[in-house]
Amino acid sequence: MPEIIDLSQEIYEGMPVYKSLPQVKMSIHNTHEEWDGIENPTTTTPSVYKLELGEHTGTHVDALNHMAAKHKGKSIDTMPLSMFYTEGICLDFSHKKLQELITSEEIKNALQKEKLTIKEGDTVLLYTNHYRKHFDTENWGKGPGITAECATWLGLQKIATFGVETMSPGVPNVSNKEVHHICGDLGFTHYENMINLHQLIGRGRFRFIALPLKIRGGTGSPVRAVAVF
Repeated sequence: MPEIIDLSQEIYEGMPVYKSLPQVKMSIHNTHEEWDGIENPTTTTPSVYKLELGEHTGTHVDALNHMAAKHKGKSIDTMPLSMFYTEGICLDFSHKKLQELITSEEIKNALQKEKLTIKEGDTVLLYTNHYRKHFDTENWGKGPGITAECATWLGLQKIATFGVETMSPGVPNVSNKEVHHICGDLGFTHYENMINLHQLIGRGRFRFIALPLKIRGGTGSPVRAVAVF
């Protein structure tokens, strides 16, 4: 039997979201008591929830049209599914401190340490342990991130995607906007808010699956990301 490791956050009302993005709201839309015609029920058993949330909620992937206005039309529903069903590797950057940057040289050193290589079409996950240390704390928005130079280098390796535990792939107000623009220009993307990456370290290659919802014109989508050994 394959071993499947869940890399996705729970989605729940009040969960942390990036800056001014929509807050998650959940309400009971229907109950089983209502469907069964029970008047004045003493219990409430949800049968359908109503959800209100942004596309960039929890563990999610960005569409290319999210990166800059010039990529209009490159929405999540137009991106090939092969981008979200790939081989994957995970590199250890758990030594990184708050808002510290990750360079391409450090990626190369981590690859050498793990005796791994990046292949065309890969997903490269970056473990920083930021989720387990800081989720839903005052430091949650202050995670490590990659430099613009590192994003360019990753794109030139022709990867499909990369993924981070943090709410942004770069450090906000330092490299984050540039990283997004580089992803759009080079035609690759990234996942944010990943979890359980510590379970992938030192284990080599795995199958990575994180399919987005088929949102017409969408700028991104929540995903159920998994690693399969």
